[in-house]
Amino acid sequence: MIILGIDPGLSVTGWGVTEAFSRDKINLIEYGCIKTAHSIPLGQRLRSINMELQLVIDKYRPDAVAIEELFFFKISKGTMSLWQARGAIVLTISLNKIPLFEYNPKLVKIALTGYGSSDKYQIQYMVKTLLKLKNMPTPDDAADALAIAMCHINSIK
Repeated sequence: MIILGIDPGLSVTGWGVTEAFSRDKINLIEYGCIKTAHSIPLGQRLRSINMELQLVIDKYRPDAVAIEELFFFKISKGTMSLWQARGAIVLTISLNKIPLFEYNPKLVKIALTGYGSSDKYQIQYMVKTLLKLKNMPTPDDAADALAIAMCHINSIK
């Protein structure tokens, strides 16, 4: 099973593709980031996220997509931009008819480290360890995306 994990963001959207043979046998296929510049109008940034994510989907043909669930107590301009980026991502996935699963950030941290308040370094370290990588995956947006994919694999019954 090929799983695409996504850590949504307007400036940086992390993505990671894993192949799961079982909960204990997960291989890294590829990971990276989709970056958009602050100087570009919002509509163009969202289109860029859509187009680059489509290239990832076309190349790796995931069986499922796992994305970080968003929740905020205060609505700010930054929060609204993040929701818009997430909307572009969800639409892209929906248009490709790929099953979408959402995971709370605390659940992802618990799934990887056993601690719901883990920091970025701990997540990167566990992704490196569990995927048997030589180096820690960077940037942390891509490591988070891999962690989300791994959380999904651990959640499959």
